[in-house]
Order: sequence, then C-alpha cells, then structure tokens
Amino acid sequence: MAIEMRQQMKLSQQLVMTPQLQQAIKLLQLSRIELQDLVRQELEENPVLDESQELEEPKETDPLEATEKEEEPKEGLEDFREVKAGEETLQEMDWTTYLDGYNYSSGEHYYDDDDDRPSYENMLTRKATLFDHLLWQLNLTRLSEQELAVGAEIIGNIDEDGYLRTSLADIAQSCGEDEPFVESVLRKVQEFDPMGVGARDLRECLLIQVRQLGMEGTEVEALLRDHLKELEARKYKQIAKALGIDVSEVLEAAKVIAGLDPKPGRQFGQDDVHYISPDIFVYKVGEEFVVLLNDEGMPNIRINPLYVGEGRTGASGDQKAEEYINEKMRSALWLIKSIHQRQRTIYKVAKSILKFQRDFMERGIAYLKPLVLRDIAEDIGMHESTISRVTTNKYMQTPQGLLELKFFFNSGISTIEGDAIASESVKNKIKEIVDAEDLRRPLSDQRIAEILAAHNINIARRTVTKYREMLKIGSSSERKRLF
Repeated sequence: MAIEMRQQMKLSQQLVMTPQLQQAIKLLQLSRIELQDLVRQELEENPVLDESQELEEPKETDPLEATEKEEEPKEGLEDFREVKAGEETLQEMDWTTYLDGYNYSSGEHYYDDDDDRPSYENMLTRKATLFDHLLWQLNLTRLSEQELAVGAEIIGNIDEDGYLRTSLADIAQSCGEDEPFVESVLRKVQEFDPMGVGARDLRECLLIQVRQLGMEGTEVEALLRDHLKELEARKYKQIAKALGIDVSEVLEAAKVIAGLDPKPGRQFGQDDVHYISPDIFVYKVGEEFVVLLNDEGMPNIRINPLYVGEGRTGASGDQKAEEYINEKMRSALWLIKSIHQRQRTIYKVAKSILKFQRDFMERGIAYLKPLVLRDIAEDIGMHESTISRVTTNKYMQTPQGLLELKFFFNSGISTIEGDAIASESVKNKIKEIVDAEDLRRPLSDQRIAEILAAHNINIARRTVTKYREMLKIGSSSERKRLF
C-alpha cells in the first residue's frame, strides 16, 4: 500500500473562547468592588460608554405664590448701601467683646481667605506605629551617636508583634560595630514600652516582662527559664517536683504567666478593616422570602447618545475613526450585555439557594441542608463551573447574618435514622458542646462523638478530630484549665 498525501474536506464543530466570552466568564467571578473598579476603568478608557445620571425634575412653582412674591413691597431697599472695608466697620466693632469671646486656648484659627487655610491632608492624623513609638523613646534616651544608630537599626528590624527578627551579627555588620556593643544597646531597647519588646523568642519576651515587674528570683522566673515546655504541656506535678515546691505554687506562677502578653506589639497594630458589601439581600415579607440584588454604588452605564449611529453612518468621514468607534461600540455593548447576564445569573442562583435552604433562613444553622453545586446547576439549567464562578467572592445578607455563598454548599452526614445533616451543622454542634464543657475536665474527641450519637449524629472519633481542628479548637489537654 503506497503512502501519499491527499486533500480532504471535513466538517466539525469546535468551541472557541473569544475575547468577549472570556470577558463574560471573568465578570461572573468578580466581587462587587472588583466589578465597580472594572466598570469605572472602562468608563475612562471607552469614549462610547457613558454613566447615566438621573436629573432632578424642576420643581413647579405655584403661579399664585409667584405673583405674591412679585407684589411684595420693596421696603428698605433705598436705605441699603454696600459697606466698604475701612469705612465705619472698624469704629463700630466692639473689640473688647470680640477679644473676650476669642478662645486662644482652643487652638482655633481664623483665615481671611480659603487659600490661607491649610489643606485637609495637613490636618489628618494616623495611629502611631510600633516603630514610631520606639523611635520616639530612643530619641529621648541619653545615648551616643553610635548607640542611636544601632538602636535605630534594631528598631527597624522589630516586627509588628514586637520581636527582633534578625541576628545581632547582621546588625553588627550593618552598623560596623561588634556584637557585644549591639547587645548592650538591645538591652536598653528592651526596657522601652511596651514591656517585652525587642525579644528574640517567647521565653525572652516573658522574662523581660517578669524582670520589669520586679519578679526576679521567684518561681515565675525559674518556671519560664527552665520549664517552659513542661508548662505548655501542663505537666504541673513534674514542674513542682523539679523545683521542689508544691503544685499550688506552680499553679499560682502559671496564673501570673498567663497574664503576660506574648505579643507586646499588637496594641500598635495597623491592620486595615475590610468591610464586606453583600451582593444579595434576602428579606422575609409576610410568609415569603424576597431576593434583591445590591446595585448600590454600581455605575449605571449606557451608550453615549453622541455616538449612536456615528460609526455606522460614517458621518465623521475618517475611516480609521469610524473603525475605532465601531470597535469601541461593540466592546461597550458586550460589556453591558455581560453585566446584565451576570446579574440575572446571580439572581437565579440566589433564588435556587433560597429554595433549598428555606428552613435555614427561618430556623438557623441547625436546619442547614447538605447541598452541592450539581443540585443548583440542575435546578436552574446551568453548568457546575458557572455556579462555581457565581458563588466565588459573593456574599448574601440573610436573616441569619451575612454569609458567603460558598457557605451553603457542604457535604452531608448520614444520621442514625438515615437522614442527612450538613457538615456545618455538625461543626456548630461540636462548638456548642465544647463551649458548654467544664474547663477543669474537658471532653475527649471520643466523648464528643458519643454525645453527638445521642443527638442522632453518627460520626467517628477521627471525624470529630478533623472538624475540631477546622474550628481551631485545641485538644482536651490543651483546653484544660486548673485556674
């Protein structure tokens, strides 16, 4: 059989990801804030897009009222004249009353012109950082220039928790000094406020605080210096035997240590507060629930009337300009269509979630049902990947609080009677059991599993351990408290 080349025609279908389709898919998984930023960017870059603003309708004036205003007598107008600066105002001003009423201690200032007034940026304040607080104390300390330079280098390497995160050798090399000199400056920095700042580990941080509290030579210092690991494991009897003291004294020392601050710099934290704006609101009106989309802050975009028909008629007379307008017109129309499609998809998904989780909306997390993406996809006739994109970074304000859409999707656990319960409900039940336990005798994971079995929830001990770790709850030995 000879091998030869031939031309052959073949008809096939293929899905091509066009840029417009990629943009529509991208819009689905954007949060509200990200979508607002994208729309405002498009408004700046695309001249065809315009933000429609509803103009206030002019108020109608009553003809009778207008007539009465026109017929009002113009008394006193002939006595009115403009007073110029420097005429009689200086003589008529009661300067004694003016000066007595001026509060010099209030810090208020009067300006003749708005141009003389300082800008708001110059009057804004911010919370002092840990670096600023330590540097301020360093400048108030009587130190030599070399010590000040080394102290500034040490402070610059202290993290937000108050710990020194570099070695003394690196600081010495950076400043051109020897390590004993750097360590002597570090000892002075460790005396600054807050107590414990500048430590290199937890043990040193707590020892600095004990030293500044005047507890040197006590059981507290000995416990921190030699038995910190045993203290973390709560081996109080072993510590008492090693120190030759009673267990009650070890408990008193542990109580003092528990009152110390392991992160002295956190009071100067600069963490920004991130507010979550819900995409969907769910209200109960009568016996029914109503789903509303949050459009607040979203620019209402439209096609600029000046460009309607401009590219098609060719009125500009410039072919390149016409092609540019046509391209921007297609981009604008597709963006508007994609945003509307996104809103409709989010609304459908929210309605479907509400249908499956109605009992949760009314009664709480104990009635949360198991739900997967396939259930919503089959209900509204969409693909699971689309549902996954819609539920990403989206939040719903419900009667039970502000929740992420991903919260409603969780696996099911079979009960003893054969029903299914959501895993989030089981986690909440575990949290309630742990919150209600006696801290002197905390419950083991096996005991928690037995209590859940008594509530018709049959799960293994290892599952309890997994859920407890997901809730960031310690083990029974870590939760035990003797004081």
